[in-house]
Amino acid sequence: MGGVVSTPRDEAGGAEEHGEHLLGVFVGERAQDLSSPFWHKLLSLSVSFHWPEETVNQACAALVQNNRHTAHLAKLLIHLGWSLQEIASASPGTHITAVKVINATQFLRVVLQYFLRHAKGDAIGEAFTLHLNDFDAEFIHLPKGKLSVPSMVLPALLSFIGSSDINPNSYLLQLELVNLLLVMMSTQLYSGPAEGPVGAHPFLDAAIMQESALVGPFVRKLLLSYIARLPIPSEAVYHASLLKGKQIGVFRKMSSAAASVLMLPYYTYSYLVSPTAGSNISKFPLADNSLHLLLVLNHYGKSLVDASLDTVVELSRDDATAGLDASLYPSNPFRQALESARDTDFDLVDIVENGQGSSVVKIPFAALYDRIGMCLSDDSSILLLYSLVHGNPAFLEYVLVRTDLDTLLMPVLEMLYNAPRRSANQIYMLLIILLILSQDSSFNASIHKLLLPGVSWYKERLLPQISLGSLMVVILIRTVKYNLSRLRDVFLHTNCLAILANMAPHMHQLNAYASQRLVSLFDMLARKYARLTDDAITRISALKSGQVEGMEVPDDMPTELHIYTDFLRIVLEIINAILTYALPRNPEVIYALLHRQELFQPFRDHPRFYELLENVYTVLDFFNVRMDDQQMDKEWSVERVLQLIVTTARSWRGDGMKTFTQLRFTYEEELHPEEFFVPYVWQLVVSHSGIQWDLEAISLFQARPNNEIADTIDKLTISTS
Repeated sequence: MGGVVSTPRDEAGGAEEHGEHLLGVFVGERAQDLSSPFWHKLLSLSVSFHWPEETVNQACAALVQNNRHTAHLAKLLIHLGWSLQEIASASPGTHITAVKVINATQFLRVVLQYFLRHAKGDAIGEAFTLHLNDFDAEFIHLPKGKLSVPSMVLPALLSFIGSSDINPNSYLLQLELVNLLLVMMSTQLYSGPAEGPVGAHPFLDAAIMQESALVGPFVRKLLLSYIARLPIPSEAVYHASLLKGKQIGVFRKMSSAAASVLMLPYYTYSYLVSPTAGSNISKFPLADNSLHLLLVLNHYGKSLVDASLDTVVELSRDDATAGLDASLYPSNPFRQALESARDTDFDLVDIVENGQGSSVVKIPFAALYDRIGMCLSDDSSILLLYSLVHGNPAFLEYVLVRTDLDTLLMPVLEMLYNAPRRSANQIYMLLIILLILSQDSSFNASIHKLLLPGVSWYKERLLPQISLGSLMVVILIRTVKYNLSRLRDVFLHTNCLAILANMAPHMHQLNAYASQRLVSLFDMLARKYARLTDDAITRISALKSGQVEGMEVPDDMPTELHIYTDFLRIVLEIINAILTYALPRNPEVIYALLHRQELFQPFRDHPRFYELLENVYTVLDFFNVRMDDQQMDKEWSVERVLQLIVTTARSWRGDGMKTFTQLRFTYEEELHPEEFFVPYVWQLVVSHSGIQWDLEAISLFQARPNNEIADTIDKLTISTS
């Protein structure tokens, strides 16, 4: 039967037979010219009916085999782009309706996904480089020769999404186009951690080449879709009428994405026809997948700089038409658009031009801030927040001047509190966000002025009238304790201590519980240090006595012991910063130090700690003397001690205190952050996009259940100044 695929006939009659014929021609061996009326007929299929999975897979397999000769995938892409332009212009005599394009887009997504999954070697790059003959070249008004189809089609897709309003009438089409773009970019899934050969990612490569004037509105629309977070509209019930009474048999959940060809979109069916079936699918698919797409494009990390020139290399449009050189890239325009976004209200100009001619995306930061705060339980929102506070100075400044920092910080702290139920990646990203924020002194001051009436999710004890800063101290120390017992990750310790060190000089009225936890942090790390020291001494003794043969006596202490020595020193520097810069404002810290001052005695003569401990003991001696002077027959109560500390602190002048360089930590992204972010983002897409993916074919990461996320992360680089 060649490329024609057999399909069962049902009550759809002629429509089914017609669809079978068109599918057979599309995947067959005979090439159709760009000007053929066949493409209009294929795109005009608007009847939703069901073909068995086996039939669809046979058709897709035939397409993979024959497309090298027919280039039908590339030609269908071109016609889809023209159809979108036709809808956008609403020109007289429009033949393609939005309903038809929804079906056509889904059809293209399914066959394209199968093709990208099964095409081998350089077949992907070749498949989307169209060789125009004289007739086709004249038909599309381009010179004869090679045509990069992604470079021609992507502008149409980006332009349509960027210029379309988000409303019930356009929702399903926008969703299908976003899903199609995700599938186009999915070549990364099958190429593994390495970037692959030249031409391995034709759609991503073409996306990087788009001009900022086109990318800006597109990025803005993706962000607005995320902010609006609209569910599938009730008006979509209209499209369910296409099922014509076949609601039970026309759609069934398939293990392969290819099974959904030419059917009502899965999201719509799930919620309008069978709500139970859609219980595991997001209720806000356009918002979620818009964010997924933005993250995929934002973190595409090919080489952006020519190493020999150390400058960005710009490619001409002729180079883009002839095919892209994957070793030479301009800056990522999607990342630039996100990082240059500026605040605006909805009624102001959306896109403005600056002096250099690059587009600036105007986004309502207030709405974006609130939406991120409400969605921070999702990894995607965490990554968006990271991208904004790390890369967008305007958004970071906006966050820092907000008076309701609890909108963002409370979800972050709650997730850290529930660390055992969170992935390692989530914990790392949340801590890095806090570290970035803690680099600003106004942030550190503001969080101690914001009082919380209570913390309902903190179960160990009641925390009434606790400041946001005190709660941060409690949660960060709790995270260190969790890491010490479970993850044992040095970088997580470093992150937590770096945030505390940045906060220390600005701590104000740290409450009793936070102060106690701070002292207990020293105790916890001291006990770990003592165990490591004992182990090192035992090992060295065994080696010297000959109990362990074939090993040399180590010249120095084990690396882990050095690490915990550094940790203890950082904690002492945190305490020193409080005592040096904020002592009168923190009587509870003084009380906690007095209460457990014996903890510091074993380290008083330690060469790494003695200078810092001299300051601690200067403070302890000052308050101990005052307490001895006030000794009376009455017992010392907590209230009486605190009252004496508050009174005595007024006369504190810092005499005898040594001033150390203030410890300050900053976050620096790794040289190749895409090595972490690209697998992380695609894992989220595979798990939460609602698109069915072939997990066995994925090489970028090890496919796992949704609740298991890789532990790898771009490690924190600490700069101390």
